[in-house]
Parts: sequence; structure tokens; C-alpha cells
Amino acid sequence: MNTVSFSHKNVRVVAHRGVSGIETENTCASFIAAGNRSYWGVETDVRCTADGNFVILHDETAERIRGMAIKPEESTLEELRRIRLYERGTTEKREYLYLPTLEEYIRICQKYEKICVLELKTEMDEATTKRMIDRISALGYLDRVVFISFHWNDLVHVRRLCPDQKIQFLFGERFLNEGNAIERLREYRFDVDVPHLALTKEWVDKFHEAGIEINCWTVDSPTDAERYADWGVDYITTNILE
Repeated sequence: MNTVSFSHKNVRVVAHRGVSGIETENTCASFIAAGNRSYWGVETDVRCTADGNFVILHDETAERIRGMAIKPEESTLEELRRIRLYERGTTEKREYLYLPTLEEYIRICQKYEKICVLELKTEMDEATTKRMIDRISALGYLDRVVFISFHWNDLVHVRRLCPDQKIQFLFGERFLNEGNAIERLREYRFDVDVPHLALTKEWVDKFHEAGIEINCWTVDSPTDAERYADWGVDYITTNILE
């Protein structure tokens, strides 16, 4: 199995949870698969553990990718690191598939010179956000990170701590229907990360007129991706397209 090509013009393409259409999502294997390909960025999901470390996992538990209901926020990093994950599309565990740390993800992106698109999965207080940012800064890669989140306050913390950081607010159609959506985004200089089915050419034009960049997710059809590229979106996040 390999990635699927599409004509993406000037759109920057982001590998969703690494190349999750090929490898088990959010693992070093999926990040390396993205590193070895033409992706502009590698998206992932970060959570804080019970002992104050940062681990990569999308869901609240490891049930879907390991059959275990263990929660990072209620577990130590040592406990989480003992888990071995399923090979993609199977229930077979592999020794090389485990929950990466934030640092491992950053180092892989750094090695392959990819942009980190880092989703904050839970609401964090500002002190926790600062610790996370400090760890990325210690690796010398903060200027290559785009922070994204559904949690507005998480992104406000990032903006206060890093005034010049690239930030994208994740949202659904409901936010678009709020009368002051663009004003709120411009106040904090947030770009947007929009589910592609909620996006219209009209909204693309509105955001661009306001100086707001657009990332649309998760696009796995070449036909859809080429349409959004024609509309002028800035980024496309995908599991399998390249």
C-alpha cells in the first residue's frame, strides 16, 4: 500500500497522525513514513500524563489501537510505554509500535525537516502549556511548530506565551454560524482548521479577505483535494494523499 497522488498546486499537505493510511496512527512508524515522503507537515495529538509528561495519543484511551481502556491522564509515562499497539488493520501487537513521547515526535520531524502540526487534545492550564512549550524549545524546534486545538483557551495560552507562534483553531460548522467568528479569530491572530465538508468557496474567500489561512481536514479523495486546491485553501490534512 502506498500514498495516492493528487495535483495540489501550492497547497501545503499535512500527514494526519503521520501517514495513518499506511501505518498505525500516531506512532514513530507513521511519522517516519511521512518524513520519507513529500509532506510539508506531520500532524499529531498530544496529551499530558498523570506524572506530568507528554505522550502522543488521539483518543481518550488506547482501546481502539490496543484494546485497552488505559487513559494517559490517569497513567504514568512508564505505564503507557509498556503498551504495544496493533499493526494497522489488525489486532496483532508489534514491539516497535508504542505510544511516542512528545520529544520523539519532535525529533523525527526535526530529522526529516517537517513542520510539526501539534494538536492539544485536552484543556491544559497555562502552567502545563508552558512546560510543553519549554520542552519543544529545549529541542530547538519551536519555530517549526503549528499549534492546533478545539479548545479555544488552550490556544489563548499559547498566544500569550508565544506571541508570534503559528496557531490554528479547530472547529466545526457551528462556529462558522456565529456572527462574530472572524472577529474572534482576528483578535488572537488564529488561522483556521476546518472539516472539509463544512467548507465552501465563499468561506475560503471570507477567511482570506480577513488575512486568515485555511487548513481543511481530513481529505482522502483526490477529487475533493483538487477542488479545495482550486478554491485556494492553504493546507490540506490527509491520511493517504500526497
